[in-house]
Amino acid sequence: MKPFQYHQAAGPREAVFAAAQNPGAMFLAGGTTLVDLMKIEVLTPDSIIGVNNLPLAEIEVGTETVRVGANVRNSQLAWHPFIREWFPVLSEALLSGATTQLRNMATVAGNIMQRTRCAYFRNVHTACNRRQPASGCDAISGFNRTHAVLGTSEHCIATHPSDMCVAMVMLDAQIHTLRPDGTTSSIPLAEFHKLPGDTPQIETVLERGELITHVTLPRLAMTRRSHYLKVRDRASYEFALASAAVALDLDGDVIRGARLAVGGIATKPWRCWESERILLGHRADGDAFRDAAEAALAGAIGRQHNQFKIELAKRTLVRALTTARELTV
Repeated sequence: MKPFQYHQAAGPREAVFAAAQNPGAMFLAGGTTLVDLMKIEVLTPDSIIGVNNLPLAEIEVGTETVRVGANVRNSQLAWHPFIREWFPVLSEALLSGATTQLRNMATVAGNIMQRTRCAYFRNVHTACNRRQPASGCDAISGFNRTHAVLGTSEHCIATHPSDMCVAMVMLDAQIHTLRPDGTTSSIPLAEFHKLPGDTPQIETVLERGELITHVTLPRLAMTRRSHYLKVRDRASYEFALASAAVALDLDGDVIRGARLAVGGIATKPWRCWESERILLGHRADGDAFRDAAEAALAGAIGRQHNQFKIELAKRTLVRALTTARELTV
């Protein structure tokens, strides 16, 4: 690990001001991603700004929204009684990720900002445009079994690793930030992560020094009938090969509203807007669910080793929708 300076911020404004003054600075909260990447010198910040002790760790339930502080731990959010009742999809997504020990340290903002688990990104001896712009992408012609089939480009096919973000993008989460000039911003999570395009090294819309302060989730009755399904190589401590976050609003067996997102197969948390439109007004049955799944993967591009993920993702969506339909709410 390369030497760095450490500064413990006394408050959010001090944190963003310090980060803005140093282009090589990074925020540190739980450290479950940043410290790992610093150890293998994928990330080499010259300055670390500690934000772990900032007063941003509350979950506040309002009449229209739920406010989740940036420093809320993943386990704290997953086991919160209101979250488990109104947003079961979010609780299930969080509990499917990492391990108990990691969930006890990892923060909500850190989860949103976590970097890809692409093996080529994490190996400094390989070509990776995300880690080193214009160096190439060894994953495209390499072993790409776990890589993305949606949202890719000729410069990057790295998969976004978060389970939580898949659930949150389906729930219309809003990311709230503080900028170095003192202004605040509200960004839909669906617009927060950028597609790789020609600049895979630019992963989010955040400005330099901009700090996530909290996330808000709108309270919608339909989210009580929601489910997260994660398909992976082993039952725990493994990233998704395909995952689905779904919610249904039913009138008898007719779909009045639907929310769908997929993970493990895209370069960012992937909302399935067209699939939601297709489901409206149809019976909640296997035919409608399969049509929605086909629409969700219509633009998928498989590679040598991950072609199987396209059909796997379709089946994952169908199964998640079927499970959500049977829930008693």
